[in-house]
Amino acid sequence: MFTGIIEELGEIVSFEPNGAAWRLTVRGPLAVSDASHGDSIAVNGLCLTVVDQTADAFTADVMQVSVDMSTLGDRRPGDRVNLERAAAVGDRLGGHIVQGHIDGTATVLAITEGDGQRTVRFSLDGEHARLVTTKGSIAVDGISLTVSGISDAHEVEQWFEVSLIPETLASTTLGFRAVGERVNIETDIVARHVERMLQLEGNR
Repeated sequence: MFTGIIEELGEIVSFEPNGAAWRLTVRGPLAVSDASHGDSIAVNGLCLTVVDQTADAFTADVMQVSVDMSTLGDRRPGDRVNLERAAAVGDRLGGHIVQGHIDGTATVLAITEGDGQRTVRFSLDGEHARLVTTKGSIAVDGISLTVSGISDAHEVEQWFEVSLIPETLASTTLGFRAVGERVNIETDIVARHVERMLQLEGNR
């Protein structure tokens, strides 16, 4: 489990096919400072397992399905990624409960600069639109964010917005994102459970 509070901007060292999967190596001195084989580290919101490490980098195997449903296939050596170690019992939950199991991707539709903040609008497909609400939580590339605006339920093209403070822009990859780029999203786990319960109730 994670909290969506990014600890470090890592750098992709390599991302190469490895049999039926892919092997990803990321440089992140803080992330590996207390990591062991089998530990979980979130990379742009994807929970990955450490299979090898050096003093300043770690390697993880990534299944093809994870590549297909995320933005990892867009990333190249030298690209920056958001890193977060798994939450420890007793830690403060500064963000919200993030599993590292993304729902898919969204595309940056618009960026608006404001007074001391930046508002970013993202696309939202119909499957996930019902799980996102104003002032609710969402993880974008693993970053715990509060939804500041959403499209009307009757709009054909659904979207959501987040307002980013300078600290978030400086310490995460969202400061680099441009219109047209994709990001990983994970909707709130509570909303997903509620949707499932309503589905089952409707089948009775």
